[in-house]
Amino acid sequence: MTSAANYRMPAEWAPHAATWIAWPHNSDDWPGKFQPIPWVYAEIVRHLSRVEDVHILVNNEAAEHRATTMLRRGGANLARLHFHQWPTDRVWLRDSGPIFVKNPQGELALTNWKFNAWAKYDNWRRDNTIPHQVAQHYDMPELCAQLDLGNGQPPHRLVLEGGSIDTNGSGILLTTEECLLSEVQQRNPGLGDQEQTRQRLEQAFQQFLGIEQTLWLHRGCAGDDTHGHVDDITRFVAENTILTAVEPNIHDENHLPLAENLDRLRTARNLEGKPFEIVPLPMPNPVTFEGQRLPASYANFYIANDLVLVPTFNDPHDRHALNIIANCFPTREVIGIHAVDLVWGLGTLHCMTQQEPA
Repeated sequence: MTSAANYRMPAEWAPHAATWIAWPHNSDDWPGKFQPIPWVYAEIVRHLSRVEDVHILVNNEAAEHRATTMLRRGGANLARLHFHQWPTDRVWLRDSGPIFVKNPQGELALTNWKFNAWAKYDNWRRDNTIPHQVAQHYDMPELCAQLDLGNGQPPHRLVLEGGSIDTNGSGILLTTEECLLSEVQQRNPGLGDQEQTRQRLEQAFQQFLGIEQTLWLHRGCAGDDTHGHVDDITRFVAENTILTAVEPNIHDENHLPLAENLDRLRTARNLEGKPFEIVPLPMPNPVTFEGQRLPASYANFYIANDLVLVPTFNDPHDRHALNIIANCFPTREVIGIHAVDLVWGLGTLHCMTQQEPA
């Protein structure tokens, strides 16, 4: 194991060597609607493979063959695709995959946090092995995220999902209290009361991700089964610019939580004591399927080399959201990806991808 000294998590817009994804296979994640999902993935990979390599986890040789056939038909650049036959439980690599960090010399390491399926599902043991497999694949330093709690206790292995954090690459991190401090779907019982947990997590962010300041928002969006992931509501788009979802309709359950988050962001200050530039982003109209509210949000976009992929929902707000995001990334192509079927799996583009810095 490597010491975490001097490593820092880069911003998502920093140059990538590759994107990591896992090919969809668990039909239980899209009950009754699985059939179109691999084609949505093929379209996403088509775009990504124009600008960077894509590492794709598949369960076995047959799955690799099926995926390759679909990707060829879908027009992906096969020369940039790298398959790994590492079985997974689910495909949400933002949460189960490695979080890469980089030191001032430009050397990469990866942080290995425990994954326990959002403290909600029983099948996570395959997914929990992914960071270690990536470290072995690259022979890359692996930082095991754990805290020494003292009092003769064994080190506490920390649970963290990539979707619960977002960073500006310069030492500031966004997260929510709902996800990391609540007793509902509690990630890290045993770290103490809420205030002790907050302090210990901030210590871990500093130790393993190079974070100097953590901005705590209150709650995530309606329909989010992760219980408050920040990547559905609020994202850094530049070192001092934060895009945050808002819902003007006072009758919508997202209105109050998102308004409170906006208030917190407006009073927040950066490391120089200056305010952030805050850019409001609309929410789509509620997306429901079989009576269930889904976590549809434009904030779940993914920033790749030269492009940004944004989930869209056949909604009049789609165009407005794409324009706002395009204004934040003037040098990148901004592409809408139809995500009405995808979001039935309770995640979209950011949830399924994990960037590997260059």
